[in-house]
Amino acid sequence: MNDIDNTAARAVAGDNPGLRIGTAPDSWGVWFPDDPNQVPWRRFLDEVVAAGYSWIELGPYGYLPTDPHQLEDELGSRGLKLSAGTVFTGFHKGDDQWQRAWDQALAVAGLASTLGAEHLVVIPDLWRSDATSEVLEARTLDDDQWSKLAAGHDRLGKALLEEFGVKQQFHSHADSHVGTTREVLRFLDETDPRYTNLCLDTGHFAYYGGDNVKLIQDRPDRIGYLHLKQVDTSLLFDVLKNDVPFADAVTQGIMVEPPHGVPDLAPIIDAVAAIDPDIFAIVEQDMYGCDVDRPFPIAQRTREHIFGCTHLARIH
Repeated sequence: MNDIDNTAARAVAGDNPGLRIGTAPDSWGVWFPDDPNQVPWRRFLDEVVAAGYSWIELGPYGYLPTDPHQLEDELGSRGLKLSAGTVFTGFHKGDDQWQRAWDQALAVAGLASTLGAEHLVVIPDLWRSDATSEVLEARTLDDDQWSKLAAGHDRLGKALLEEFGVKQQFHSHADSHVGTTREVLRFLDETDPRYTNLCLDTGHFAYYGGDNVKLIQDRPDRIGYLHLKQVDTSLLFDVLKNDVPFADAVTQGIMVEPPHGVPDLAPIIDAVAAIDPDIFAIVEQDMYGCDVDRPFPIAQRTREHIFGCTHLARIH
């Protein structure tokens, strides 16, 4: 038996506690630090607790309080803990992107690590704007851009570890340059596992036909973090055929409430728990533009679905 098989065997025997399941502001339709149509942050935190979660992500910097003492008090009074923050990068564009990325990291990783978070989810710039749907650049990268992309992320990951003790988790994304299986594998091949690993977003990987379980099995050492979501396949192929911008697809409901989409979450949770039960699995259903009353019951049902479909899930 290899290490994964041994861990899987222990899981069957009941020795594996399973993955920590949390949620994120994105599951409440939050994409921006300040948007009057988004759910207020205090209501978000209260509803997270009512829905049965104890772990959350920071969301867009500035949505939750940025003063570490206030945020610690707000989370602590509700029994909530922080798993990660998020930044956005564009290293393929050139060396001038470093300062932009590091300025974000100083703020986000600085705040998140103060509250005990050990991860930074890093999302690459999109070739098509998620705010305006404007096409900003070519959809694919040339070899030089790939080299810049990989080198930038390794530099960032090394600096995050040294400065904050925080691990970089790269998030492939629809309408970005790293989305398909081939692109994700190339990214992994060109980056250093000491500094750069994956936040495997199950919905975004499935958006371009990726097989999540196969990726986990083929590259188990590169899975550092999970975002759990599902894609509505009854809509997906119309979105792809008609070249619908991702932001528009979100408002149409492309990321659908489990278990009504793909991929199945249980085999993914089980496979990742067999690698390392300390990996986070954060529910992150893209719902930007939704009515503020819509997310809470979905979040509650999603948690119930996850805990009903696998025993390798835990709240704390």
